[in-house]
Parts: sequence; structure tokens; C-alpha cells
Amino acid sequence: MKTWLGRAGFNILVVLIILYSLFPFYWVFKSSLESSIALNQPTSSIWPLQWTWVHYQVIFAVENFLRPLLNSMFVAGSATVISVILGSMAAYGLARMPIRGKVLILGFILLVSFFPQIAMVGPLFLVFRHLHWLNTYQSLIVPYLILSLPITTWILTAFFSQIPADIEEAAMVDGASIRQTIVKVFAPIAMPGIFTAAILGFLLSWNDFLFALSFIQSPNMQTVPLALVNFRNAYYVHYGQIYAGVVVASLPIALIVLFLQRRIEAGLTAGSVKG
Repeated sequence: MKTWLGRAGFNILVVLIILYSLFPFYWVFKSSLESSIALNQPTSSIWPLQWTWVHYQVIFAVENFLRPLLNSMFVAGSATVISVILGSMAAYGLARMPIRGKVLILGFILLVSFFPQIAMVGPLFLVFRHLHWLNTYQSLIVPYLILSLPITTWILTAFFSQIPADIEEAAMVDGASIRQTIVKVFAPIAMPGIFTAAILGFLLSWNDFLFALSFIQSPNMQTVPLALVNFRNAYYVHYGQIYAGVVVASLPIALIVLFLQRRIEAGLTAGSVKG
């Protein structure tokens, strides 16, 4: 009886935590389906009284929200691909080579990822202005690499360290070249960690607002967070359009996490780095 009550209480607690976590997302979605008049009311219901898709129509037909989505996809995707490639090479060396002070090196790499963004804006702005990179894609890709590369390297080093080196040695004994060993033997096993690092790096780039605000001026170059802030004029903030934009911007991330859930879990549960 006590065991049954304990399990029931645990399940109820889990359900409450899930509902509490999902409620803000539900509220944003619900608000995106309400009219502007309903959104401006002093009170609001838990369920939309009048369903409307007008906010979604406006952000694409009037605000051209597709362009910021494509811009964010390009800069976040480019930064993620470069970060995963460079981070994988660095992590493989750290995981396989007998380097002294490996833990200190990884600690420094992780520390770099916590460096405040606002402290980088000024120097980067001066460099980009000198290179004529302001209002370009590279003015976002380079800072996003600064954000994502340290955490990518740290995660992949931890994951690669859990893969036995005997697997690679056995493949080379069987006649496989170094390239064949890495591509056909090591890479498939390392995919969960690579997917995890890629998704985390993509999220950092996709959600960035500070760098986009600092280095982008043209409406055609705006990313999603910057475009959402501009759904307003001098007299009115279009909350319905902002809610609709948030829902649309959240869909790619939700789909990626949904379809790659098992790989992400495997990557996040990698053990600690071996000394």
C-alpha cells in the first residue's frame, strides 16, 4: 500500500511539474489566437473566446517574418556546423592524446563560455567596422562561434572520452585507414554527443538578441529575436504578432528536440572526463 501511494504521489508530482513548465508555452499559443481587442482586456480567460489566425497572417503577409526566419536559420546553422567541425577535432585530440593538465584545460574552455556577451560587443564592433562586416552574416556567425565553440568542445570531449580506444585500434588492425576508422567506426558511435552539442550550439545562436541588435541595422538582415522586438510602432505594441512570432520561432527547435530526443539524452548522460 505504501509503495502504491509513493508511486502515485511521485506520478502526480511529475504531472504537476510538467503542467507548470508547459503552461507559459500554452499561454503564448493561446494569446496568439486571440484578437487584439481580447488581448487588451484587463482580464483574460484560460481558453480563447474568439479564435483567429489573423496575427499569423499579418506577420508573414505584412511583416515579412519569413526573411528573419531564413536569416536565423542561415547564421545559426552555419555557426553550428563550423562549431561542431572544429569542436569535434579539438575534442578528439583532448580525449585521445595524453595531455597533462587536461582537466584544467577543459575547465578553462568551460569558463570561456560564461564570459559575458556585453563585454565582447564593444571590441567586436570596432573590429567589424574596420573589416566592413557590420550588417553582414559574418558579423553574427563569428560571435556565435565564440558562444558555441567552447561548450561544444567541452561536451564532445566528455562524450568522446567514454568511447573505448580499443574500437579504433581493432578497426585499424583489420586494415582500415585512419579516415575510414573515424568516419565509419568512430563517428556513428559519437553521433549522440555530436547531436547534443549541435543542438545546444544552435539554441545559443538562434536565441541571441544582443549581437543581432549591436551589429545589424538593415530590416532585411534581421534575425528572429530582433524582428520580434520590432513588431511595434511609436504608439502601439502588437502583442498578438509577437505571440504568433514566438510560436513560429519555437517550432523548429521543438521539432528538432522531438525527433532527436533519444540521441540528445544519450549525449547528455555521457560520463565525466577521464583523467
